[in-house]
Amino acid sequence: MNIVEKFKKKARSNENEAPVTIAFLGDSVTQGCFELYKTGEASFKTVFDKNSAYHTYIARILAMLYPTVPVNIINAGISGDSAWKAVDRLERDVLRFHPDLTVVCFGLNDCGGEYDGLERYKSALSEIFDRLKEAGSEILFMTPNMMSTEVSSHITDAMFRNIAENASRRQNEGILAMYLEAAKIICKERCILICDCYAKWQLLYESGVDITELLSNQINHPIREMQWMFAIFLVESMLQ
Repeated sequence: MNIVEKFKKKARSNENEAPVTIAFLGDSVTQGCFELYKTGEASFKTVFDKNSAYHTYIARILAMLYPTVPVNIINAGISGDSAWKAVDRLERDVLRFHPDLTVVCFGLNDCGGEYDGLERYKSALSEIFDRLKEAGSEILFMTPNMMSTEVSSHITDAMFRNIAENASRRQNEGILAMYLEAAKIICKERCILICDCYAKWQLLYESGVDITELLSNQINHPIREMQWMFAIFLVESMLQ
């Protein structure tokens, strides 16, 4: 990726090269959301911990690999967001910062649209990619984690159990996978690099790992330790 050349040039000549800027466009996982707590009859609170989000870990890895290169991290994740919502905020949250690289990750919330929402997801992703390319940003599409495969016994509240039931159904019926396969086709058509973290989660699942226990909310937010997996594979993808 050209981003590597920018790291190399900045490392060689700090005075003559601009800092590197990487934007992360996504949903609650990108923002840094973890546990969920009930706050009312039909409301809940999310724990935010951006220091444990994958883009923070990426910054730490890059600081180790390129200690003389300043890297600006743009956290453009919003809890509950989807690709079609992100279209409207792309200029405000990403483009105006002129990122050298934009990591895009959507699918977890989008698949809530079931089969009827697939075309809107594809259209929104296509527009995001096209506008980023037009603005001169490199693009890396990261597939998200798996959602829960069952309703955890840790979840006792009826509202949360209903959310978990819907998430696990979309996971087990292949609805999330269908959305991500469509996204990968769009990426291949536009020569956009894919960091397929979803496939890594699938491998864990096929190896007998309890995926639901790797989610801090037992629904769709990875635990803090699993955020490292995103970071490691993203950096690996950047260096290709």
